[in-house]
Amino acid sequence: MMRRSAVKSAVSFTGTAKRGAVAMSQNSQEALPQLMRGVVPSGPGGPDVLRIDRRGTPKPGPGEILIRVAYAGVNRHDCNQRQRGAPPPGATDILGLEASGLVAACGPGVATYGIGDRVCALTNGGSYADYVIADAELVLPVPEGLTDGAAAALPEAVFTAWFNLVEICALKAGEVVLIHGGASGVGAIAIQLARMLGARVFATAGSEAKCAFACQQGAESCFNYRSQDFVAALQQATGGYGADIIIDMAGGLYAEKNLHALARRGRLTHLSSGQEPIFSAPLGLIMQKQAVVTGALLRPLEREQKAAIAREIQSHVWPRIGHDIVPAVDKIFPLESAAEAHAYMEAGSNRGKILLSIS
Repeated sequence: MMRRSAVKSAVSFTGTAKRGAVAMSQNSQEALPQLMRGVVPSGPGGPDVLRIDRRGTPKPGPGEILIRVAYAGVNRHDCNQRQRGAPPPGATDILGLEASGLVAACGPGVATYGIGDRVCALTNGGSYADYVIADAELVLPVPEGLTDGAAAALPEAVFTAWFNLVEICALKAGEVVLIHGGASGVGAIAIQLARMLGARVFATAGSEAKCAFACQQGAESCFNYRSQDFVAALQQATGGYGADIIIDMAGGLYAEKNLHALARRGRLTHLSSGQEPIFSAPLGLIMQKQAVVTGALLRPLEREQKAAIAREIQSHVWPRIGHDIVPAVDKIFPLESAAEAHAYMEAGSNRGKILLSIS
């Protein structure tokens, strides 16, 4: 697990990436192999359906960047896609929604990065591979002092946390936030981000070790949902007030409990449909609380909206990387062990981010 001391306290961010040692034109590229490795599911199923396939190395189009991948983040969405056996329409079947590495080639119109720049990116699939295409608007420079592994743990978690806390739920300083799954990669970053924005933050997790981890990330208290009533514990901790915002990753599992935990005019946002995709709760309780029940998926958002989120993150979050926002990496698997990484995630064993090491 990566500790905060593993990242230098001084983080440099200038709004554009630091150039590589060799200056090249925006349409140039490093010597690229014709074929690359990529992890794909052979069909719908468990982790054992994952295999490494050989594919043609992609070429970046206008406004795109080709990244030579160092690390790829492993996310629940990847497991869900594997279980379905097929990607969304128009996306590659190679798994992976975030990566870090070096810029290998730039398509026409890309002026912000050059060959050899250290970057991380939110991608529309394809990150479990030697090379991945990313929209240049969704590429971020790796802050000075941050390892490539730590950088790969950031994009999906930071985009998701910012989108839900700031844009959907309009978090204000001084509000109370409850984050379910506080020991997950997204949960840990959401705790840190909410704290950075001035919230009181509470969390839930499934073991005492995970609760301790969530508190290390900045949660005021973390409730073990296996042994505690998190509604009663939160009410006690807040003097009967409850939570202004609840971030939920378990689908409809805690639908009614979440409403009881909400403060009046509270906002409940869902990051995943989880294993209980039906939200069922008394309508009278929603009305009594004047609750807003919502949720969102990051991947299907329009390009312009994702680009706007990226700009907000660059302005408000990226300068705080290494200070208020420090990614926690739990375990790193080689690309060839992607199936083990998925099994590890689905076992709920991780505290922080799971990564694949590519190169």
